[in-house]
Amino acid sequence: MMRISGGVLAAAILLQACAPMVPDSGPGAGFSEYDSSQGGQSGAGTAGSSPAEGPPTPRPAISSEELRQAGLPSAEPVDTAPLDNGATAPAAAQNVDTNNPGISDEQDFSAVSDRETIESDRERLEAQREAYRVIQPTALPTRNGAQGPNIVAYALQTSNAVGERVYRRSGFRAEAKFNNSCAQYASSDLAQEAFLANGGPERDRAGMDPDGDGFACYWDPTPFRESLR
Repeated sequence: MMRISGGVLAAAILLQACAPMVPDSGPGAGFSEYDSSQGGQSGAGTAGSSPAEGPPTPRPAISSEELRQAGLPSAEPVDTAPLDNGATAPAAAQNVDTNNPGISDEQDFSAVSDRETIESDRERLEAQREAYRVIQPTALPTRNGAQGPNIVAYALQTSNAVGERVYRRSGFRAEAKFNNSCAQYASSDLAQEAFLANGGPERDRAGMDPDGDGFACYWDPTPFRESLR
């Protein structure tokens, strides 16, 4: 057993002796310069650092006399009183006038009972009954013979559509005459009545019906026709 252990130890020593030696390459190229540079910067930073500064020295205040001599207005005194951080007082509640005649309290039993009695309420009802008047219906007024053309009857007598030419018209200054004539009437119904009263639809001296459909100034008979359906 001792012989085997001695043989193993001798083999291990022999293998270590035969292994190639790895040379110590030392620091890499440029490492020395980098190390020196870092050391110099560290030393310069330590040497150049200034000691910790103390609190700033307060500047002397400028008196009002010096400001006056320099032609400058003196500063107003500053209010150094502590601020009030307490809660702001709530605004006063707005008073509501319960006697406003525009607000009715007839549905409030307590208000009515304080103001009215059974006797006063009965008197008020009697006064209201006396003031109540029933208007009797009367006959409708009749048209006299001097009344102008009836545009409703004219709408029911015609059957052509709006814009469908029925009558011959002149195209000379048609647009200008149409705009000037129709601007004189507040509505198309009034314009149609005037158009019929002045000879329309056969004649159109004022140029109120340039397309010749028999309807002046955009008047439309459709609503009157549909009322009979």
